[in-house]
Amino acid sequence: MKNKTKIGIIGCGNISGIYCQAPSKLHNIEIAACADIDPARAKSKAEEYQIPKALTVAELLKDPENAIVLNLTPPASHALVAKAALKAGTSVSNEKPLSTTREDARALMKLAAQKGLRIGCAPDTFLGGGLQTCRKLIDDGWIGTPVAAAAFLKHHGPDSWHPNPEFFYQFGGGPMFDMGPYYLTALTVILGPVVRVCGSARASFPHRTLMAPHRYGEKIPVEVPTHIAGVLDFASGVVGTITTSFDVWSHRLPFLEIYGSEGTLSLPDPNTFGGPVLVRRSGVKEWSEAPLTHGYIENSRGLGVADMAAAIKSKRPHRANAETAYHVLDIMHSIHDASEQGKYINLKSTMKRPEPLPMGLLPGRVEL
Repeated sequence: MKNKTKIGIIGCGNISGIYCQAPSKLHNIEIAACADIDPARAKSKAEEYQIPKALTVAELLKDPENAIVLNLTPPASHALVAKAALKAGTSVSNEKPLSTTREDARALMKLAAQKGLRIGCAPDTFLGGGLQTCRKLIDDGWIGTPVAAAAFLKHHGPDSWHPNPEFFYQFGGGPMFDMGPYYLTALTVILGPVVRVCGSARASFPHRTLMAPHRYGEKIPVEVPTHIAGVLDFASGVVGTITTSFDVWSHRLPFLEIYGSEGTLSLPDPNTFGGPVLVRRSGVKEWSEAPLTHGYIENSRGLGVADMAAAIKSKRPHRANAETAYHVLDIMHSIHDASEQGKYINLKSTMKRPEPLPMGLLPGRVEL
């Protein structure tokens, strides 16, 4: 495809590899350059994925070739890097969360509006075939009127596998800020905005013991809650619950379920793009697996960036947008605030559900 949108990646850590593969699946973007605070890491990533340029962060921000900066830095750097990209005149797409604080996120959105630029934000898994099918089933009334929803993220944290997991246990980390965006984005895109929350949160252990071979047995401090339970009151009237935990060894709970007046929808892992999508309607004894109505069922990270690139050219709203990401950020902070203050928190933010992806897209395309 001619006239591909050129993307510059800042941050060449663990997650960057799958994004570097995006142009092989998405026809309208190409990775033109990458940068990292560690130049050797950027050089290695460029060599591995045949990226034309390995630059310093400052060089990449000055490079006029890049139409979008893909910000894959750790959460604490999201706002700083995104602000620098916007000031340089480049639209930006952040890894989740949008930033670690509401104040920084609002400042980014204001700056982008002033400059006529776009901000996108992960996750983009809601654009995958699994969750797009769930949205269509809800919108088409397969389980009637949604009345409740439940989300469960429970495991024992990244201590056993991540080479440098400190940021998971620092401000802006924890299970809610690490994985909550997948679950809350899925719920809000399907059910609409949340208006009120409450919750309870705790840090169950003061330290975590690392298991990665090069740091085996090392202890790191825990500075954030690691088990959080929240209640979500949606504008539509749906009452939702969400539990996120780094303190659970095993469980037998689903990822996400939506309960309607005429049945139940069991959603796939919102950290993935595919299925299965299960439906059990009232009066039916067994679950049925729904055929997926949309493509992008394999790991397609970068789909949100490709959609943003297409949206810029066609002058339409992009789907993995800052409004949704800010609302999710506000929900997460408000659940923590509710626990600390012992009361319900009324949200000041809201969002509109992004348009679903069209059905019948050709592979690699985001528009008909």
